[in-house]
Amino acid sequence: MTIRAVVKGIGHYLPKRVVENAEFEATLETNDEWIRSRSGIERRHFAGEGETTSSMATAAAEAALAMAGLDANDIDAVIVATSTADLTFPSAATMVQAQLGMKSGFAFDIQAVCAGFIFALSNANALILSGQARRVLVIGAETFSRIMDWTDRSTCVLFGDGAGALVLEAEEGAGTSDDRGILSTDLNSDGTHRDLLYVDGGSSTGTTGYLRMQGNQVFRHAVEKLSKTATTAMEAAGVSGEDVDWIVPHQANIRIIQGTAKKLGLSMDKVVVTVQDHGNTSAASIPLALSVGVQRGQIKQGNLVVTEAIGGGLAWGAVVLRW
Repeated sequence: MTIRAVVKGIGHYLPKRVVENAEFEATLETNDEWIRSRSGIERRHFAGEGETTSSMATAAAEAALAMAGLDANDIDAVIVATSTADLTFPSAATMVQAQLGMKSGFAFDIQAVCAGFIFALSNANALILSGQARRVLVIGAETFSRIMDWTDRSTCVLFGDGAGALVLEAEEGAGTSDDRGILSTDLNSDGTHRDLLYVDGGSSTGTTGYLRMQGNQVFRHAVEKLSKTATTAMEAAGVSGEDVDWIVPHQANIRIIQGTAKKLGLSMDKVVVTVQDHGNTSAASIPLALSVGVQRGQIKQGNLVVTEAIGGGLAWGAVVLRW
């Protein structure tokens, strides 16, 4: 028998404050039509006073645990994918561990920006396959609203805050693509493209910094790299585009989502899209979209799901799993 990391529960959290595109018109030379036409974004959520990455991650984790019918102390490990942890250290994951009341296990963060959840899923899968953990709580959570330059209309209108979480559990499978659980992963990075998407500050430089992006260059890399990593992961899983029930991409830009689907030869009818309501929530993007897809009744048990993302680094990757 083959051990698989199977999704047992999923949940998400979005801050109460909803920011429509029109709100930016008072401070920026922009409007709703301009933002929608270039990104597909209509609104996003911003964290309120007292809300942090760890508090949102905890709320999403509680929802995932409830769906799985598990207690926090049933979990062996917590992985939080984030670029906006509450503090330089300790990790957001250990804060979540404490807030959940976990008395054992281990917790750590992964930082791969928008691709963070893909990297976290891959690491959680490896922990389960190695036998080091039986149940892993995997979370993507971000407060990107707090690293925005509010004078830069090319970036500040694109991002939002939120969190999504899922519970993975070891389960025996037959070793075929019909198994439930993660079937394959593909991870990549290329540090020579650092200047395309980055924050111009950090702890070791003694500065805070804001998000900076060369949008046209990121777009060019995104469609090519996302379609390639998805294809590589599907080949590793022994499946083809015809087998796929749902693509759940990183929700950065509707044009990237459409371009990637077209390059993969897949209809947009097979794509879960939430970018219009959430904006780009970086590492929270994919778990949010997965959770909403389940809520909508789109993603059902047994469905074959391909999820892919690209972020600063550049870092990119894909995961193929059967729900």
